[in-house]
Amino acid sequence: MINLAVFASGTGSNFDAIMHAIEEGELEARVALLVCDRIGAPVIEKAQSYEIDTVVYNPKVFENKAAYETALLADCHERDIDYIILAGFMRLIGPTLLQAYEERIVNIHPSLLPAFPGKDAIGQALEKKVKVTGVTVHLVDDGMDTGPIIAQEAVAIEEQDTSEKVKQKIQAVEHRLYPQVIQSLFTKEESV
Repeated sequence: MINLAVFASGTGSNFDAIMHAIEEGELEARVALLVCDRIGAPVIEKAQSYEIDTVVYNPKVFENKAAYETALLADCHERDIDYIILAGFMRLIGPTLLQAYEERIVNIHPSLLPAFPGKDAIGQALEKKVKVTGVTVHLVDDGMDTGPIIAQEAVAIEEQDTSEKVKQKIQAVEHRLYPQVIQSLFTKEESV
């Protein structure tokens, strides 16, 4: 069984989608760890309801990023983590984790990268008045949303769409696409 660590900072809607896909047999993996950087984030309660090991670290209490990531790495090694799945984790991944999990850290982003990287991609798209945005699943490198793209899917923005409506459209795609893409990585790995 493939062991996943999900790194999340917020509500955990993609975490829920991953758990649902596992329960439905669409994703052949096990979430062995939730890593969160925000005390009280709603995703923590969700993970606890699934009885998933959870660690919550405030990065500011560590001497530096390397010390923070060394602690995370120890938690991942303790649970034999195969892949790190970022699901709304609002921190850049540094060299400590990137080296340990080369090409095995995956992120989902609410735009068609390279357009609108970073925070508030939906707000950026609405500000530019684009007609199409979307979802990108990519491998993580040392940049902000710059890693190799694995999959993308477009989402139309209608003239009357509010930010909340665009967010709902994007999340509907994310919740379907992310588990599929994660599963495809395992299938690809087995065929090599």
